[in-house]
Amino acid sequence: MSPVAKAFGHLSAVYPDTVFSSIEQIEALVASLPRSAIFSAAPHGASAALIDKLLAKAEAAGTKPSVVDISADYRFATNAAYAAVYKHDHGAQSRLSQFTCAVPEHLASAPTPHIGHPGCFATAILLASVPLLKLGIATPTLFVSGVTGSTGAGRKPIEGTHHPMRHSDLYSYNALAHRHAPEVAAVAKAASGVDAHFAFVPHSGPFARGIHVTVQAVLAKPASTAELLEQFKQFYAHSPFVSVSATAPRVKEIAGSNYARLSLASDGKTVAVMSVLDNLNKGAAGGAVQWMNRLQGLPETAGLTAPAAGWT
Repeated sequence: MSPVAKAFGHLSAVYPDTVFSSIEQIEALVASLPRSAIFSAAPHGASAALIDKLLAKAEAAGTKPSVVDISADYRFATNAAYAAVYKHDHGAQSRLSQFTCAVPEHLASAPTPHIGHPGCFATAILLASVPLLKLGIATPTLFVSGVTGSTGAGRKPIEGTHHPMRHSDLYSYNALAHRHAPEVAAVAKAASGVDAHFAFVPHSGPFARGIHVTVQAVLAKPASTAELLEQFKQFYAHSPFVSVSATAPRVKEIAGSNYARLSLASDGKTVAVMSVLDNLNKGAAGGAVQWMNRLQGLPETAGLTAPAAGWT
């Protein structure tokens, strides 16, 4: 089998002899272990069937794996909702009821045995938006402007990640038509009980790691910046990876870590909430580990407390 270090050179010093396993080897492993943890980072549209196959093997063997899927395949509760966005039927419709999609900060515990991760832009937007909706702070139309680093597009070379095209540039894409908007609306409704509209304009930024999101909305009743900051601080008081402060958050403060930072401002009529996180960590792999820690009965922070890289 191919060495992991051949595909990911930065891991060669730590895992020089580790090789990739075949799907058959993984099936045998899942069937042989009473408990196991499965992270799926397969492409959208492919992940559902792979997970279904592994869970079928486990069920036949009487074992109980926990799954966290980082693709979009388990972010919707129904096939109809999934197909409306992705234009094809879900690859394992019978499994949908076994998955919940949420950020860990918005659910005390998982109501299902498996989790669908909301994704990077969605996590940043949800952290900023759910308190606005659940606490009745804002009316349910939210305007979102987000900037993501180039690593959010994956490893495959495309124009949007090509350095000469992206360096020192900033541009929007899929304005008011991004596929994450309906995902965010669905997860926000489940977390807050409010059916909200998200007018989302994503941007590509001239950096590699991180996401900066600004969510704006009309206040349901007048409130000062200080009052709203206190409500947000109380909302996330027991969330070890989310901090709220009066200081505007910066991407460099969280890049490379599982931490997220929030701040906000109010003019008495409207509110703007700023949210920053690392798209590959808190917005993907780190958030997935955070959920798996919960599913496995481990401390939520296990393996995730390394600070941001700082001035890289």
